[in-house]
Amino acid sequence: MEYLYILIVLLLSGFFSGGEIAFLSADKLRLELDRNKGGLRGRALGVLYRHPDQLVTTLLVGNNIVLVVYGLLMAGLLEAPLMHWFDNDAMIVTAQSVISTIIILLTGEFLPKTIFKTNANMMMRIFAIPIAAVYYLLYPLSTLFTGLSRFFIRLVDKGYVPSTMVLGRVDLDHYLAENMPLEKEQNDLTTEVKIIQNALDFSSIQVRDCMIPRNEMIACETTTDIDVLKKTFIDTGLSKIVIYRQSIDDVVGYIHSSEMFRGKDWQKRINPTVFVPESMYANKLMRLLMQRKKSIAIVIDELGGTAGMVTLEDLVEEIFGDIEDEHDTRKTTAKQIDEHTYLLSGRMEIDDVNERFGLSLPESDDYLTVAGFILNTHQSIPHTKEVVEIGEYTFTILRSSSTKIELVKMIINDPPN
Repeated sequence: MEYLYILIVLLLSGFFSGGEIAFLSADKLRLELDRNKGGLRGRALGVLYRHPDQLVTTLLVGNNIVLVVYGLLMAGLLEAPLMHWFDNDAMIVTAQSVISTIIILLTGEFLPKTIFKTNANMMMRIFAIPIAAVYYLLYPLSTLFTGLSRFFIRLVDKGYVPSTMVLGRVDLDHYLAENMPLEKEQNDLTTEVKIIQNALDFSSIQVRDCMIPRNEMIACETTTDIDVLKKTFIDTGLSKIVIYRQSIDDVVGYIHSSEMFRGKDWQKRINPTVFVPESMYANKLMRLLMQRKKSIAIVIDELGGTAGMVTLEDLVEEIFGDIEDEHDTRKTTAKQIDEHTYLLSGRMEIDDVNERFGLSLPESDDYLTVAGFILNTHQSIPHTKEVVEIGEYTFTILRSSSTKIELVKMIINDPPN
């Protein structure tokens, strides 16, 4: 019967030790998602993560109680056999301690902690209800010891604040690192995962990466007749148009379509805009636009000229994906025709192409788009139907103008052996 009791005690020790390491090692975001699913398990997880310090204390108290019982049982079990080997009480106690310690370390510490840490989230889901039951059972004791520990900590550190579960960027990165590769393999990257990843990357995106380039801006001069301006609003479907003085490099602001009904002197009602450098980060620009209650910013290059424009919708798209934006005058094309052939807009960004189709087009600080990649090598704007070969890539220019490459067909050739 003693063997059964010892086995139960060892299992309980493994439960407490494993529960502690699983709680500390588990992915907090995944557990929060499990908690939000509701049910008995969800409520149990909510209880456990509401007071993390007290839960750890509860598990430690439970483990210590079990270890005391284990020590008493092992002493009684080993005493008789060891008396045949040793006639010295000190040697008997030493042998009992060594044997008991080895057994408890292997079966109650190392083995369960390894198993629980390797599968922390799964173990927390499985044992959430039993751990919550122990939490309530030992609540009076754990509350006493938690209170005492906080009292002594405050004697040393008066600014001490009990910890609570806070989801930080590290937790989000860990969650995405685990989930994105699997979902990419299954071609089933969920919208939620995409949005979280985009939000995390948003702080590293520069304005130049999401702006409408200068040559695609729709703008009017300050001397434009109001009837021409009205027609521009009607033809483009825009609600706001950028206004410049003599040159697009001298932008004075923008005009709203509603101002067309308030008299012919529309120039007096031009709204000032925000001017930002290409290197500004998108998250800072979004805060700036919201603080100044603006929806358009003009992007300037290092020489002070107009490089392009950014709307609030462009910034939101970086997080939530493509949105029907009135300033999106032309949709980008990105289509896979067969295993080696692709149809791409010139303005399609290289990193987007690589991510969408799993390719390895060379990326560089010298260019951002497919057109930039071609121009960087070709050093001139190729004509329509011209073929440009760059390494293992063959580009056929399907549509171009005197100033830009609009549409290309890309064929990936087999690299030479």
